[in-house]
This record gives sequence, structure tokens and C-alpha cells, in this order.
Amino acid sequence: MGLSDSDLGLIKCPDLNINAIKARIAKYHQENNQITENNSNYYQKAAVLVLLVCIEDTWNLLFTRRSDLLKNHKGQVSFPGGAMEAGDIDEVATALRETAEEIGVLPPSVHILGKMPLFITNSNFLLTPIIALLDWPIKFLISEHEVSKVFTIPIPWLMNPVNWEEKIIRDPSGRLEPVIFYKKYDNELLWGISAKITVELVEHILKQK
Repeated sequence: MGLSDSDLGLIKCPDLNINAIKARIAKYHQENNQITENNSNYYQKAAVLVLLVCIEDTWNLLFTRRSDLLKNHKGQVSFPGGAMEAGDIDEVATALRETAEEIGVLPPSVHILGKMPLFITNSNFLLTPIIALLDWPIKFLISEHEVSKVFTIPIPWLMNPVNWEEKIIRDPSGRLEPVIFYKKYDNELLWGISAKITVELVEHILKQK
């Protein structure tokens, strides 16, 4: 059974059709990547690693909770990742480097599937989400300055529309913006850009229409 036959949330881990999910990611990126580097030079480039993890035959997404020691977005739930540096050859390199620095996951344990369309954040980053599979089980080496916790949330729970809602709130510049909030899962609150990436992933790539 492949992704063309059912939702990822219902697929047993061994049955995942890797080529099918890669094709979905590429198609969604091509059809929805309306932001380009040519019209977004004002923003600093960044990337996050959106990791699919199979735990007890159920697909999960891996998240981190940012440390309270950080200057920006302290204590928030996020994907591992960060700003592009001069030595990074592309967004994939950025996401892999940042993930290794934050939680000790090295590239051989990560299997890249593709990238989602660009996002612009309120902190003026041009953000590329990189979707990948993560070997499991795995040992984390957490940078306590950057990350306070690593955890997973089952994709079937993330797919359920009763678990999230969109609210209109005022951003730091005073503009009213739609923001996605999930219900708390194991006392962790997923909201903002990480929630937006999650909803786009589960609604438009992982869920069978």
C-alpha cells in the first residue's frame, strides 16, 4: 500500500512508498512556491528540518522546544533549524548543520525527501522546510543553550482538524494576521510558523485527497 492509496496517518511504517511521497512534495513545491529569491532579497535565508519518525508502527513528526536562554522565540515549539551561514552550500546543508548542532542528529541518520515552498516569518527570515525521514530509535545530544526538549507528535493526531484552529492576531508590526494554534499535546503548544508548516504538510502532502 502506497501513499497514492491512503493517508500517511493510516499507513504502517514498512508500507511507506518513498517515491510517492517524494513526488507529492515535488509537485506541491512546484505548484505553490510563489515566493522566489529574486523578489525576497530583503530577508535572511533559513531552513528547518521536518523529520518523519516511525514509532511503534505509527508515523510522527519530531519537534523541539526552544531554550528559555535564547533571545528570539524562547520556549516555543519548533522544528530543528536556523539561519543560513556562509559555509552552507544550500538550504539542506543549513538544516542538517543546525539539526546536528541543536540535537546531535548527524546527516547519515537523515534521509531527505524534498523541500516545501518558502515561508516568510515575522522575524524577516525566508524559511525553507526540508522534509526527511529520521532513523529510529536514535540518541540525541541536546545543546541546552538552544533546546530544552525533543519530542514527537503522532501524525494522525496532527491531521485531525479538531486539534487545531486559525485565529486572527496582531503581529509585532501591528498588522492583523491569521495564526494557527494546535491544542496542547502532552503539555506542548504548537503554534505560529511551525504549526503553519505542519498543517500544510499534513493537509496538502501527507493526506490523501
